[in-house]
Amino acid sequence: MDKYRYGIYEGERALFKAKDVDIAYCTFQNGESPLKESRNVKLYETSFKWKYPLWYTKNVEIENCYMLDTARAGIWYTENLTAKNFVIKAPKAFRRCDKVRLENVTFYDASETMWNCNNVTLENVKVNGNYFAMNSSNMTINNIEVIGDYSFDNVKNMTIKNARLLSKDAFWNTENVVVENSYIVGEYLAWNAKNITFINCTIESLQGLCYVDGLKMINCRTLNTTLSFEYSKNIDAEITSTIDSVKNPTSGVIKAPCVNTLILSEPTTAKIDAKVLDETTEG
Repeated sequence: MDKYRYGIYEGERALFKAKDVDIAYCTFQNGESPLKESRNVKLYETSFKWKYPLWYTKNVEIENCYMLDTARAGIWYTENLTAKNFVIKAPKAFRRCDKVRLENVTFYDASETMWNCNNVTLENVKVNGNYFAMNSSNMTINNIEVIGDYSFDNVKNMTIKNARLLSKDAFWNTENVVVENSYIVGEYLAWNAKNITFINCTIESLQGLCYVDGLKMINCRTLNTTLSFEYSKNIDAEITSTIDSVKNPTSGVIKAPCVNTLILSEPTTAKIDAKVLDETTEG
């Protein structure tokens, strides 16, 4: 394996099509696509300061590296990448990648990041930015913090545990998703989702959990959650706290100690197994 140490690389495609390389303590600057089409690349304590550094690469190992805010669209069309202790300041960092594993990674601007990716594992990841992970599939996530709206839109086949999400419109259009031991704050949670499960989660949401087909909730708590479950069907919800308001669920069962306001203005087969303080009908 060829070793590169303490180098400063400039110009377009500085190490284009590099193979079997071990790169450490280097800087890539002022040149697009420095490692495009490379294979079997190890990167350690290296920084990237320009656009498109890792496109169409295969078999990449990254540790203690940095992508500055000018390294936009950093990792696209890449296969089999692992990264540990990686700091990424630029947006659009991952796109159409396969077999990605990230551990102890911080995205300072995760706007439009992790789009259309497949077979993704995230462990101890911090995200700041909108539209994280849109259209991705087969994701396994543990211990993630997301600050940014519209996260996980249209994701399929995902397990996410120990998450802290401050995210409006999270989990829209998702399918086959399990969320466990997580804290979620955001309006319009999980609209149009199919087969989504929340286990031991705390949820705060205005008009959350609406238009869902196949909603399961186990040992969950709702805080300041209003106008929930509208037009959702096949509900199996076990809530251990009061629900502020429920509106027009289509079918299924909602169990809770109390529902402050139940709004039923349309026909429904849903069963509300709770003490209802106020039942109203809207015209």
